[in-house]
Amino acid sequence: MNRQATLASRLLDGVIIVLLLALVFVTLYPIYYIFIVSISDGSAVNRGDVKWIPHDVTIEAYKIIFKNKDIWHAYGNTLRYTVIGTAINVVFSAMCAFALSRKDMYGRNAFIFMIAFTMFLSGGMIPTYLVIQKLGLIDTMWAIVLPPAINTFNMIIMKTFFEGIPVSLQESAFLDGANDIQILLRIILPLSMPIMATMVLFYAVHHWNSFFPSLLYLNSKDMYPVQVLLRNIVIAGEFADQQGDIGSAGSSFRVVAANYKYAVIIITIIPILAVYPYLQKYFAKGVMIGALKG
Repeated sequence: MNRQATLASRLLDGVIIVLLLALVFVTLYPIYYIFIVSISDGSAVNRGDVKWIPHDVTIEAYKIIFKNKDIWHAYGNTLRYTVIGTAINVVFSAMCAFALSRKDMYGRNAFIFMIAFTMFLSGGMIPTYLVIQKLGLIDTMWAIVLPPAINTFNMIIMKTFFEGIPVSLQESAFLDGANDIQILLRIILPLSMPIMATMVLFYAVHHWNSFFPSLLYLNSKDMYPVQVLLRNIVIAGEFADQQGDIGSAGSSFRVVAANYKYAVIIITIIPILAVYPYLQKYFAKGVMIGALKG
């Protein structure tokens, strides 16, 4: 019986390993394929020869991107929206979560119900656009960073985490003369670094990948983030005629539209790929504690 149990356990482990490896392959291969196409010769890409390894490696597409001022301007816009938007998200979510985590808050359950209700029913795209238009935010950065100031789901996770912090710490600080703001800044937040790092990652990824609000609220191309530019390249085919322009620039037609598109994608995802490993340890801990405590 022990041998049979051991054999069954090994078979199960083998099946799990195979499934996980398959999942890793399905997840990573698209990124790998995009990268090898971006550094392959344009003629090999057009022939469909690039499947597993790059052909006639060239970095001409990246050289063209580095010389393109529009892309770097859009990149700067994205960094600005991400940094400012994430800061607004974290500050407002922390304040709201702290208030709702206090059991002595008057009308606490009513506020929680009203806030949670927005997860299931919203005003819709047209009413939201009209509100932003009436506030005079159209074609400004604030139209991008203010409407999503608080994500209800993320705020509830943060609230649950705050509720797990012993109330006695807050009561002791209150007896020592601390007010609510001081309690939040000096006690709650220092003890909540895992959930704060998780929220920073959630909100930063959201802002970095967001492009639809920019399409709705921004009229000036100078305000576009890089995701809108990438969307124009990949979906709308704005740079589909780059082959002729690139070839005339002296690259001997080694770069085609596909090289250019995929090189822009790689440039776009590098920041998130670089930041995530540093926040991953806080990410897992923060989500688990925030979801289970309380």
